[in-house]
Amino acid sequence: MNMARAIVLLFILISCHTGKLKVINDLPNGLKEVSAIEKTVDSDLLWLIEDSGNANTLYAINIKGEIVKDIEIDNAVNIDWEDLTSDKSGNIYIGDFGNNAHKRKVFSIYKVIDPMHSNKNEQALTINFKLPKDIYKQDFEAFFIYNDHFYIFNKDHKETMLFKVPNKIGTHTAKIITRHSFAGKHNAITSADISNDGKTVVLLNSDKLWKLSGFEGDDFFSGKIEKEKFEHKSQKEGICFNDENSFYINDERKGHSGGNLYYFDLKFE
Repeated sequence: MNMARAIVLLFILISCHTGKLKVINDLPNGLKEVSAIEKTVDSDLLWLIEDSGNANTLYAINIKGEIVKDIEIDNAVNIDWEDLTSDKSGNIYIGDFGNNAHKRKVFSIYKVIDPMHSNKNEQALTINFKLPKDIYKQDFEAFFIYNDHFYIFNKDHKETMLFKVPNKIGTHTAKIITRHSFAGKHNAITSADISNDGKTVVLLNSDKLWKLSGFEGDDFFSGKIEKEKFEHKSQKEGICFNDENSFYINDERKGHSGGNLYYFDLKFE
């Protein structure tokens, strides 16, 4: 860690640590725009990707922030990789569905089979989806897998829409499940995850998260919604559960700030 980064990290630990959000370590210096984080079953490694314009590579780091494995996806282009999820078999899925310019008509999800035992170069399986005919110009940064379907959240400050896509190779039309508007401003969702028991969903934002629980079926907004403020604002891009009550978060590096791996402990009453 260079001196400037060390000073900034010390400042974050002193002034921005709020008892729950804890800086664990720097992310690797070579990764400037980390857009997601995921932890697979039976592994302590954390998987990362970068977003548009960066390498079509899946990285695994340890808790020290060191890259211990990287996998280049030979048959995939990083148009705008935004989030990661994984299934109960340990397969990783890359959400290539960023759409800042609102020009994309087809979105992709790449399946990497058993990345823990994959080679340096791999071929991914591809699931494509289109929007329903009455839905236009959506940008996505967040999804997870549940009951063999992908649940994908749009990125919008005013209205969150939840879409459903089957985990099947081929091209599908996404189905809209529900819409929800959070109170206040600046509510765009940048990452999402669901607990292993399927009972808790967390949604990430730059300065807060929402915990969804007690929902019915796959209408995740139908139950209890709780908000937790970080009192620390940065470009937070990835979240994943560590266990049923805690998870990891990452943010993008902006100059000498950000680019950190965080730990957060859920202590909702």
